Amino acid sequence: MSRIIYLDGCFVPEEQARISVFDHGFLYGDGIFEGIRAYNGRVFKLDAHIDRLYDSAKAIQLAIPMGKGEMVDVVLETLRRNHLRDAYIRLVVSRGKGDLGLDPRKCPGATVMCIAAGITLYPPEFYEKGLEVVTVATRRNVPEALNPRIKSLNYLNNILAKLEAAKAGVLEAIMLNQEGYVAECTGDNIFIIKQRRLITPPVHVGILEGITRNTVMDLAREKGIPVVEAVFTRFDVYTADEVFLTGTAAEVIPVVTVDGRTIGEGVPGPMTSDLIAAFREYARNQGTPI
Repeated sequence: MSRIIYLDGCFVPEEQARISVFDHGFLYGDGIFEGIRAYNGRVFKLDAHIDRLYDSAKAIQLAIPMGKGEMVDVVLETLRRNHLRDAYIRLVVSRGKGDLGLDPRKCPGATVMCIAAGITLYPPEFYEKGLEVVTVATRRNVPEALNPRIKSLNYLNNILAKLEAAKAGVLEAIMLNQEGYVAECTGDNIFIIKQRRLITPPVHVGILEGITRNTVMDLAREKGIPVVEAVFTRFDVYTADEVFLTGTAAEVIPVVTVDGRTIGEGVPGPMTSDLIAAFREYARNQGTPI
């Protein structure tokens, strides 16, 4: 059965979900998006995702042609029409149809679409045994150029880093900022654990403020784990007791090797395993009912 896609006020079969070749999201990456998860009939942190979408839109002066409440309804109805209780949702707002010039003023109205589909995580063995990752040469965008807090359709910076990861034979890569501090991975935030403290880069180093990231920080605090947002270097990663990544698709996933250095004992650590279990329990029992 064909997926049902929301596109500019209509729900249409996937085969009929078409945008103009003059859409500036396609031509220039001029737009924004959110990746959202549904678990067990509930949409996880939906309001937080919608807030971040509208913050991204404001930052690039993109007028979304509906309010937040209506956007929430779009997400929920897309899930209902596809009979999905566990899903990955991609919510996209582009600048819309214009001409071949850059000028966004030539685009009279935004394009809004919502896609809901099944989710493919990392294979289960990576949650049990951990990931190998590398640091790549591609640096994270500087906030003065394209601020990583804007979840834009232009992900070429991340894709170039992903290509380096693929050439190294790993699934994920660590990106540094222009000063050489650890920023984030191509699609995930990064955490290290040292002497029972949870440490993650602050947003000002040039990262996306991840919703899974913030949730894990809250869960750690509830467990009495000290949480610190601080800059750190690859040295701190190499010598950490544990390392893990967080993201909407990845959830919480352990890292056991970085640039050939074994992290801790070379297996997922106890605090990481505890936070994986806590996040999964929380995600399956919280959220906006479909």
